[in-house]
This record gives sequence, C-alpha cells and structure tokens, in this order.
Amino acid sequence: METSVIGYPRVGALRELKFATENYLKNHLTKERLQSTGLKLREAHWKTQQSNGVDFITSNDFSFYDNMLDTAVLLNVVPERYRKLGLDILDEYFAMARGYQGEKGDVKALAMKKWFNTNYHYMVPEMEDETKITLAGTKPFDEYLEAKKIGIETKPSIIGPFTFLKLTKFSGQKEERDFISDIIQAYVDIIQKFEQLGTKWIQFEEPALVMDIYEDDKKLVEKLYRPMLSTKGKLKVLLQTYFGDLRDCYREVTDLPFDGIGLDFVEGNKSLNLIKKLGFPKDKKLFVGIVNGKNIWRNNYATTVKIVKELAEHCEKLVLSTACSLLHVPYTLKNENKLLKAHKKYFAFADEKITELSQLKIVLSSKDPTLSDEYKKNIELFSQKRAGQNSTVQSVVSTLHEQDFVRHPNFEKREKIQKSTFDLPLLPTTTIGSLPQTTEVKENRSKFKKGKISFEQYTQFNKEKIAEWVSIQEKIGLDVLVHGEFERNDMVEYFGENLDGFLFTENAWVQSYGTRCVKPPIIWGDISRSKPITVNYSVYAQSLTKKALKGMLTGPVTILNWSFPREDISLKDCAFQISLAIKAEVLDLEANGIRIIQIDEAALREKLPLRQSDWHSEYLDWAIPAFRLVHSSVKPDTQIHTHMCYSEFKDIIKNIDAMDADVITFEAARSDLSIVDVLKESGFKTEVGPGVYDIHSPRIPAVEEIKEALEKILTKIPLEKLWVNPDCGLKTRGENETIPSLENLVAAAQKLRERVPV
Repeated sequence: METSVIGYPRVGALRELKFATENYLKNHLTKERLQSTGLKLREAHWKTQQSNGVDFITSNDFSFYDNMLDTAVLLNVVPERYRKLGLDILDEYFAMARGYQGEKGDVKALAMKKWFNTNYHYMVPEMEDETKITLAGTKPFDEYLEAKKIGIETKPSIIGPFTFLKLTKFSGQKEERDFISDIIQAYVDIIQKFEQLGTKWIQFEEPALVMDIYEDDKKLVEKLYRPMLSTKGKLKVLLQTYFGDLRDCYREVTDLPFDGIGLDFVEGNKSLNLIKKLGFPKDKKLFVGIVNGKNIWRNNYATTVKIVKELAEHCEKLVLSTACSLLHVPYTLKNENKLLKAHKKYFAFADEKITELSQLKIVLSSKDPTLSDEYKKNIELFSQKRAGQNSTVQSVVSTLHEQDFVRHPNFEKREKIQKSTFDLPLLPTTTIGSLPQTTEVKENRSKFKKGKISFEQYTQFNKEKIAEWVSIQEKIGLDVLVHGEFERNDMVEYFGENLDGFLFTENAWVQSYGTRCVKPPIIWGDISRSKPITVNYSVYAQSLTKKALKGMLTGPVTILNWSFPREDISLKDCAFQISLAIKAEVLDLEANGIRIIQIDEAALREKLPLRQSDWHSEYLDWAIPAFRLVHSSVKPDTQIHTHMCYSEFKDIIKNIDAMDADVITFEAARSDLSIVDVLKESGFKTEVGPGVYDIHSPRIPAVEEIKEALEKILTKIPLEKLWVNPDCGLKTRGENETIPSLENLVAAAQKLRERVPV
C-alpha cells in the first residue's frame, strides 16, 4: 500500500512566507532573501513528508502567491498591460496579483475568485486575442530538481489544461476553442521536459471535472488529453481530481490512457458507487482520496478501512491519498500549546494527516486491520462521548417554524419607511466595515491577550481609535459611518471568541489568498450567546456622531463556512444555532439605538455544491433561511445590510434577493462590474452597492475612475437603489491609501449628485 499527498501548505508553520513576501513588497527584503525563504520552506515540506514515509510527494505545490497565477505565467498567459510595465519576472508576477501603481504605470490586478467550494482565492487568468500560449517558464522543473538535489523524488503537480481553460477569462473576441491547439502543445512540451529530467510521475490537477460536465466538456477533455498522453514515454501521468466525484464523466476519464486517477472519497459522494457499478481499469493506479484535506478532525479508521476493502474488490492497485491539497488546513498541532489534550486528540492538521496516512498504510497492510494498535486506538477515540452539548439550544432549533424566517412588512413597504427615516442623499456613501488595522492596533490587541495591559487600557485605546476614525469619516464626508472594528482580529474568529461552543488556536493559520492568512475557529459543541458582543463599541461610536452608524456583524453562514465545522451534526442545524446567537445580538443593537445593521455573508456561495442539481437540497434550502432567521424580528425602520465578495453570483442571484436584506454590497471592482448586468437581468429588488474600487490592491483610484464606474453602474441600476462603497473591508490597507481613496469615492459620488435634477 503506497501513500500520496496532493499538496502541502506553503506559507510556513509560523507564516514565514507571508512575512517575507510582505517585507519584499515593502522593499524591506531583497529578492534573494525572499527566494531563499521559499527554498527553505519547500525543502522542509518535502522532508516532513519523506520522514513520514509518503511515497508520492508533490512538488510545484509551492507558490509565492497562487498556483493558478503560476500556471498562467508558465504558459505565457500574461496580459499586455503588465508586460508594458517593463518589470522583471517576479515583480510583473506580483503586479498581476496585486496591481501596480508607480513610476512605470498604473494597472489593476487580475480578477480574484474563490477556488471552487473553499475559502482560498485564486487569480483568474486572462486570455487576450493576442495571447500565444507556450511553455514560457521553468518553475515546475526548477522545483523538481531542487527536491532531486536533496535526494527526494517528487511528482510535480500542474493545474490541468481543462481546469485552466474553464477558469480563464477570455477578454477579447477569441474563445476557448481558439487556444486548444496551443495549450495542447504547451502541455506536451511540459511532459517532454519532465521526460528529459527522468521524472517518474507527473500530476495534472483537474478539479473542474467534478462540476456539471456536458457533452462539449467531455469532447474537450478527450481533445486535450488524447494527444498529450500519446507523447509520453516512461513518464507516468496521474489525473488528480478533488472536491467531488466524476459522476458525469467517469467512463470518459477512465478510458483515457492515464497511469493513475485520483478520486475524492470524502466529498465525492458517488465515487465508490461509480467504481462498484462501472469497475476500474486494471492497468491504472487508483489514488484513493480518503484523508480529509479541508477539515481538522481525525480520520475515522473504521470508515476508511471499510471503503478501502470495498475498493480492493474492484481495483488491483490502490494508493492512499489526501482527498485534496492540505493547503486548506493548518500546518501542525505541535505549535498549539493552549489547546487541552482532551481536545487536541480529536484533531489532525497537515502534519498529523500525513501521520494518519502512514498509520493507515500500516493498518491496511495487516492481515486483519482491526487487530493493529493504531486501529484500536482510533476506534477507542471515536467511541468516546464528547462534551459541549446544550439541550436548550437543540430544543429551540428543533421547534423553529416557518414564520420564524419571515420579516414583516415586505421589502417594498420597508424601503419607503427607511427612505423617510434616514433621509440619506442619493448615492449614499459608506464603507464595508473594517478600517485599517495599523501596527498600533495589532499591538494593542496582542498586549491585552498576553496580559501586558488591562481590559480598561485595551478598551480605552480602541475607543480612541474609534473617535479618531469617526472624525476622519465625517471629514471625508461619508454618509453612513462605521466604528472600524479595531477590537477584531478576524470577522469570524472574533465572534467565535464571544460565543459558546467554539475552540481557538494559536498558530492554526490557513492561507486565504496571497499573503492573507486566517485562523478559523473550531466548532466544538452547540453554539449559544451568553452576553452582548458588539453593542458597547457600536453605541459608543454612534454617540460621537449625528450621522447614521452601522452595527457590524458576521452572518451565520459565513461563521459556519469560515470555521472548521463539526462532523457529528448537520451543517443546517449548526447554521441555525449560530443564527439564533447572532439574532440576539441584532435585537440588542436595535434596542440600543443602532438602526442600520450589517450582517456580512461574504462566504454565502462558498459551500454551494459544485453541481447545480445539489444546490437546493444540500445547501440553499437552509443557508438562505439561516440568514433570514437572524433579522426576521427587527422593526421596519431598522435597515439590514449584508456584504458578499469574490464569488460567482449570477446563478444564485434570485436566492440572494430572497435573503430579504434591505441593502446588499458586492465585490465588483476586480470583476469589471459584471455583477451589475446580473442584477439588471434578474430584476433585483434589494438596494445595492457594487464595490467601485479594489481594496486588495495598494493603488489609489482616481476620482474620474470611480465616477466612470458609477456612470456605468447607473446605466443598469436605478439611481435611488444605488449605494457607493469600496468592494470589501479596509483592514488590510494602510491609512495613507485608505483616506485618499475614500475622499475620491465621496468626491465621485458628489459630482454625480450635482448632475441630478432636484
């Protein structure tokens, strides 16, 4: 029995790559030092897997920003606007990722979207009509040779051509079909280069194959891979899928001359039945994705052994594998000193999952797996009863009825009431919520957590920052203000820390995009709220201004999706528990005079099943009601906002409208305001604020740029329905970027107001 790891985390156990990259981008670190940090991390990752006996260790899973961006650069898919900057290769790469504003030009970053059903964000490759796809880079070959140099044979991994084409934006007249011959040749060149290097296996990642696949897609897979695979000699090719099953194209994929096929048996609900029904080719290795790469709970060996035994009846060559890349879980439990042993024994981060693969290899190699020590210990763990149950919460969730999810009066009546109540100007301006988290803000929070300052000192600092930024917002001229969230480390972790039922880590960081890392809380038990969370700071901020101020909350679906969820109850029940807790906070804010309340659902689309036929039954039928439950009891003149970002919304826009919020803000800047067309086509009733500038880039948008964006929006969205805002929170931006950007935003809105007849 062999073992395989699809991919390994890359930012460093203590975020070494994050800090090195940020220092490089600030000109505080040389290019050589940055490259050296990357090399050290890669070597450490390979050696960790080698020491645990992993047979198929992956290379080229490392990236300074994103693997899709790496693939675009490898294939020469670099839009001309970045080439014109005249930057060197690495800086051009970062310009594509983050945008560039300097002496050589001013360009926006590539669009950024969620990677399938995860919280990881990828950079969207952009194909222009003039693009010539060709093998232009050396990164996968260089990293393979680095590993070879220290005595480790790896399987280089590259995003496959089908997934690359499906996730690429075609910005000119040409379409996908116009680039097929070139991309085939580029991948043939990749195969040939690895043949020359003596590589044994190469991994092509094709997660797009687990989505809805139609006849044209099947023909494309055949058209891409048949000529590619005909050129390989001794090199063996693994087609690696994850995040679901191949129910739409299993026969077509298994008929192709791959040497190995990786299937997901965690999220791939039909993978086992497909093999039992249709069989599996004897000449191929089946890479069995059985160790969950997206959640942190220990693997249940009894379940795994049962699945592998069934597979062994149909497949001759099995390789145990992670179900997806371990990019989506933290590095190691070794750096967690505050988690109780009673809790830690249930968890497996990346390193522990590699250990699980090693143990399962031993277990499954035994004549009777159930007699091995590793198996017995695992069974004992899963037979124990965990603490954390709350019978009151369970009872309330079980007795919810239809009217608990309905707000009165209807939207149209509320809209009229709120227009009169708030008396805001046309094109009201606001921000999404968070304001710059400066070094001083982070230090204040850190000192308090370490016990170096008192709660009173910590709170006083936060109030001073709130007062400072209320004044700045008033001076800028924003219409609806925010308190800035200076007390919050993360929009989900903060709420988890103030609710019962969560556990927290010290160093369980997971990459969200680029240098942005998050530390998801762990949902351990039933969730409830025992005290107000945000009321004091919101009330204090409102006392400083006569303008309306938004209370800022994170919605139940986002809290669930950006946490590591329980696996012993349904996601629906867990979401409703969180909804009831956040609902209590909403009603407390309202009772204390906060009449605009934003309940962010940035991650609403994130866990949407990849196949449309599963959307309602497996997700939307409880996710949308979970949001409605939060605000269903507020008064008509309390305005409910929500925010969503970095996802495709076109296909669920009706469901978003059914959330029955009063105002919804969307990320739109990086996607060229494409959401606006969707809103118009759907007859969207909710008031909207499509983000008019990209906050993930350090560049400052000009007044004219924002005004032009608003003019474009106003051709599709009625004036009285439109809000003006950035496309996400501003916590990651500096004050020197944020203030002028907001000043330009307000100035642009004002220019348009002046043109509107009174």
